[in-house]
Parts: sequence; structure tokens; C-alpha cells
Amino acid sequence: MGRLIIVSNRTPAPGERTQPAGGLTVGLYDAVQTQETLWFGWSGHQHADAADRPVQSEQVGNVNYVTFDLTQRQYDRFYLNFSNGVLWPLCHYRTNLIRYTREDCDAYYEANEVFADRLVGLLEPDDTVWIHDYHLFPLGKMLRDRGVTGRIGFFLHIPFPPWSVARLLPRLDMLLSGLAACDLIGVQTPEDATNLKGCFEVYGLKAAVEAVPIGIDPVSFRQQAIESASSDEVVKIMDTLEGTRLIMGVDRLDYSKGLPERMKGFEALLKNYPEHRGQVTFLQVTPVSRGGVESYRLLKEELDGLVGTINGAYGTPDWVPIRYTTWPIGRHILAGLYRMADVGFVTPLRDGMNLVAKEFIAAQDEDDPGVLVLSRFAGAAPEMPEALLINPLDAEGMADALHIGLTMDVHARHAAWSAMYDEVSRNTAGSWSKQFLDSLEAIRPCHCTEHTAPFQRLRWVVCMFWRGWWRSGSSGLPSTG
Repeated sequence: MGRLIIVSNRTPAPGERTQPAGGLTVGLYDAVQTQETLWFGWSGHQHADAADRPVQSEQVGNVNYVTFDLTQRQYDRFYLNFSNGVLWPLCHYRTNLIRYTREDCDAYYEANEVFADRLVGLLEPDDTVWIHDYHLFPLGKMLRDRGVTGRIGFFLHIPFPPWSVARLLPRLDMLLSGLAACDLIGVQTPEDATNLKGCFEVYGLKAAVEAVPIGIDPVSFRQQAIESASSDEVVKIMDTLEGTRLIMGVDRLDYSKGLPERMKGFEALLKNYPEHRGQVTFLQVTPVSRGGVESYRLLKEELDGLVGTINGAYGTPDWVPIRYTTWPIGRHILAGLYRMADVGFVTPLRDGMNLVAKEFIAAQDEDDPGVLVLSRFAGAAPEMPEALLINPLDAEGMADALHIGLTMDVHARHAAWSAMYDEVSRNTAGSWSKQFLDSLEAIRPCHCTEHTAPFQRLRWVVCMFWRGWWRSGSSGLPSTG
């Protein structure tokens, strides 16, 4: 296999290129350490003359990070309006939040054309391309249309809905046709795989779909938690709790995370189990994301109101039931807090995977582990049946689970934690990327058969020459004008 080409909407920030902090950067760390890699994506910058600006490149170890700019219109319509205003709510079953316009849809495809035009001149015939997430559903077909014949894989990190929900999207057939051009499509859960296959079948499309759940690096995260638990920052936070037990929730601000429902579940605990009043503190860390989107602004207002109401109803001069912050807390501090927490509270209404649940388990003290209360709608739930599984729409059910978790004896806690830690250790970030790439490698590219490959490659050479991508230069990068 030649180079690995990773394509994502954004590349890792410069600081994460040497110190992976989470998510996709951690998930792909092992893969990019073992082979020459080009990681391609949007720079995060908008400029009116973006089309005339060259790509930027930074070599870090085995990885060449190559980025390009978008215009403000492309950012607004492709990223905010369509990717996050249409596809995100659709895939999370929140169809009431979809705000579709034809102009935004056109801009989404136009932006993917920009990705394809900028990327194709950087590719070599034996490269393996791995595209990531919903921002880039059509990119595989666009690369095929430009003569790319090598293996193309795609991984969807968020859920995919069934046909009954997905059919609400105008031009769904066009989106699925673009996705079907990839040789292998990975999703998080068997349910997502079934849903996506069902949609392909409706349109008579053939595509290889495989459930490959993503994991974390449990060894390094566990070590980070052990070291951080005794750090000055964590000790200071724990001292402010004044001996109360800790329930911990960590999510970015998003309506898919079940945050209002979580608050109501904790409120039901205080109402139905008054023995926990003054004895437990709920710390919710919720960094604001997409603050310019109306639905997120309204969500923040709702959470602010709920926290104030609950604290006002149950708090005392020496006890605040809910500690709530929208400021981000460093990953190393969160690791230490997970280790100190008695309960991890993870309640998404729908989630692709939810790595917070896996990080909480990895961080625990095996001699005195905490309890995981987990939504059955998280992608992690099928892998973690030993958690206290709840429905986030059932406040009383969440209260019951929290009470069980707070009163569970150490033997029961250890048995549940041990089973989940074994699973988290088995299915890691490294095994996820290896499983997907091994499966992709085993597939004969459907667009590059023994008889058509020479002609396809000739077509690619002619295409690149016609577009003016081949040139000499000290940078070694093709022209992107």
C-alpha cells in the first residue's frame, strides 16, 4: 500500500499534531505513525480570495498536514447551514431542527468540489484515501469523476438514520450515490450499518458497509488520570466539594447530548431520594460550540434556567447541588476528575459513539471504581451492557439509576467496571483504525479492475495535466490555482 491520505473537514490544530488530545487525532495516531501520511482539510480560515490562495503545508513526523481556505459564503452555507443545520440534526433524528434551502445544499456540493479539486492534484495512483464524516459525503464520487482509481474509504462518526427518517432530506439519492462510490463505508454500530444499507437498497445502490466502533487509548488515558488525580488543579476542585460525592458529566453544548434531560434526572434524584440532598454534587462541564446557531443559543438559555431553578429549589447556604460551567477544562484535569467521580452521567438522546463513557471507565481506580450511568441511545451502549443503562426521556428512571450507582457496594461496582474496562482495552483507537484499513485493503477497488485500470490512470494523468497541476517547484507541492 502507498501513502495513507486522510481527508477531514478540519485537520488537527497545530498543537494537537504532536500531542493528540482526543477524538479523531487519537483515533488515527497509530495509523499515521506507521506509514507516510498526508492529512488534508480546511484550514479554519475564510478569505474572499480563497480560490487564489495556495494550500499550506506542514510536515510533522510521518504526516504532511495540507490545508486550504474557504470563502465566508462557503463556510456559512456549507459548514454552518447545511452540514450542521441539516445533516447533523437529520442524522441525530432531530428533524424538527432541520432548516433546508436549495442554496445551502448547492453550496455543500460546491464546497466538496473544492475539496476534490484541491486534493486530486496531490494524489498518487497507489494512495489509499480515507474520508471522514458527514461534511464530505459526496467527495468519494467527485474523486472518481476526476479519475482517482485507488481505494477510497469513508467513515461516518455520527449516527445514520433509517430510511423513514433519512427520506426527509431532499436529494437524498444524490448524497447516497456520492457515498456509494467509496469502496468501504464504516459506521459506529450495527444499527447504523443496517440503516445505511437499507437506504442504499431503496435506490438500488451497492456499497460495502461495516460497523467498526471507534475506541480510545485506554493505557495513556488511564495513566493521565492517575497522575492528574493528585494534581493541584484537581485537588483544589475536589476541596470545593467539601466532602460531597461527585456525579460528573462532560459534553460540548449540543442538543443531541440530552443535557436538559440530564438536569431533570438529577432533579428527580433530589426529589425522590432526599437522603442524597447535601451529600452529592453534580458537576457538568459543557463548553459552548456553534454558539452562532440559533438552536444552540436557545439550548444554552434552557440549561441556564434549569440549573438556576434546581439550585434555587434544593440548594442551601453551604451546598450547591449543580456546578455548571461552559468554560472548557483541560483534558488532563478532566481525566483526574473522572477518576475521583462516584458516577459518570452520560445521557445522549442519540450519539455516534460517545468516548466520554469509555474515558470514564479507563480513568477509574480499580480498587474503588465509580459507576457509569449511560443512555441506551449512545453508540457505546452495545459495547457496555454492564453500565446502568437508562432512557434519557425518563427522569425518574435516571433518578433510580443514580441512586443505585451511589449506593452500590464495591464488589458490584468492581464487577461491572472490570467487564467494561476489558472491552475498552480490547477495542481501542489503534485497533479501530487497523480494522478499518485492513478491511479496506482486502477489498479490490471496484473502480479499478484489471481491464480498466490502465485507461483510468491515463485519464487521470490527462485530467491533471489539463488542470495544470503538474509543475516543478521547490515546495514539491502541485499547483492549486
